[in-house]
Amino acid sequence: MRLPARLDRGASVAALGAVLALAGSLRIVGAGSGLPLPLLNPDETSIVPRAWELASRAGLDPGWYDYPSLLFLLVAPTQMGLDEPSYGTARVVAVVLGLLGVATAWWLGRVAVSALAGIAAAVVVAVATTHVAYSRMAVTDVLLTLGVTVCLALLVTDRLEWAGVAAGLAASAKYPGALLLVPLLVGGWGRWRRVAVSAGLALAGFALTSPFVLVHADRAWDDFRRVQSLARDGWLGFEDDPVAPVAYTLRLWDTVGPVALVALAGLGVAVWRHRRSDLILLSFAAVYGASLLTSSAHFDRYVLPLVPVVAVLAARTPPLAVAALVAALVPLWWSIDDARSLAGRDPRLDAAAWIDRTIPRDERIAADSSTLPLRGRDVLRLELPGPGRGFDPDRDLERLRARGIGWLVLGGSVADRVLAAAEDYPREAAFYRAAARLRPAYATPDDDGRRSHPWLRVYRIYP
Repeated sequence: MRLPARLDRGASVAALGAVLALAGSLRIVGAGSGLPLPLLNPDETSIVPRAWELASRAGLDPGWYDYPSLLFLLVAPTQMGLDEPSYGTARVVAVVLGLLGVATAWWLGRVAVSALAGIAAAVVVAVATTHVAYSRMAVTDVLLTLGVTVCLALLVTDRLEWAGVAAGLAASAKYPGALLLVPLLVGGWGRWRRVAVSAGLALAGFALTSPFVLVHADRAWDDFRRVQSLARDGWLGFEDDPVAPVAYTLRLWDTVGPVALVALAGLGVAVWRHRRSDLILLSFAAVYGASLLTSSAHFDRYVLPLVPVVAVLAARTPPLAVAALVAALVPLWWSIDDARSLAGRDPRLDAAAWIDRTIPRDERIAADSSTLPLRGRDVLRLELPGPGRGFDPDRDLERLRARGIGWLVLGGSVADRVLAAAEDYPREAAFYRAAARLRPAYATPDDDGRRSHPWLRVYRIYP
């Protein structure tokens, strides 16, 4: 039987429409989790309030350069006229960016290989668990992945100058987008004038959308170095991870499942045939993968820019494309299960409501990071433990009482990880064990370890 390597344009567009409908349903379900509070991902608190501030005042300087500014600018219009930051409207932007990522994966597969490959690549990105999850959150990684996909598709079609613009915008989403200069060099090899123009347009695209990173270059460089240092040292929860190549291979498996094995076969085909499009894709995969090797904080989202490349490699020949479509059933099931777990009400919202009704506004609260925002209250935030970080002396019940702290809010997103690595954090683990001996004034329901949200407990610790 002859496999349909070529699809007519109408059939291809219709198939893309069906894939986008699937992708949208996976992303929309769960996108409201925890609202109106930013409980789905604490990193949203680094983005949405700053976007709201841009919309609420004249000026486009976020005053914070851990990330460049493109996502702030995209989210800011959704915050106009609001009295406080809205995470719900920001997540609408996130879902749209996720769907654009699926559509551009279709484009990349189509121009790099074939129409069938385009459909297969779109399906893989549509169901990839990490892409689905982060398409519900107003954070930078899906936007970076979109910029990477667009840039690679433009390079494959030899639109070097436009690819330069896309590379600049990708870097304006998140600094690693600058690594796209490597495939740009590969795609334009020997045509140095066009390469130089493309590089100039990349810089212009970055400067137009993140101008204050350049205006405050010293501060931005310090922020960038600090973030890179934290990634090299590691992060709470990754103490027992294997070495980076193995850890990120596992993260990629958790994202696309057996599609990764199909992509490995496609990689062999690409190396053997080494067409120009193959070299462009492989050069980005190589340089981006190498950039991950220095990190000891193996976050799942870090593999996202590789997912479109993996998806196209998995569809490198018609038989492989069919195999990739079958293999994609596994991450589809994982994504459905994840969406189902987010469909219910986050019990931490009930904890927030209990605090509002029960704890007087003038009483001081100590709280773990990544628990509840507790806006409008006098809150002492406990420092997040991690490799290379000193012990926070406030993780002591007697010291908290002596400082006039009457309440303590702890959450499983920190406590469970500390206790799992108690040998690395003995003093922090002792603090959580001491708190566990107290009777909580409020606790989210225990569901026998099947919880989809971290537990949260409120303790009364009056002297």
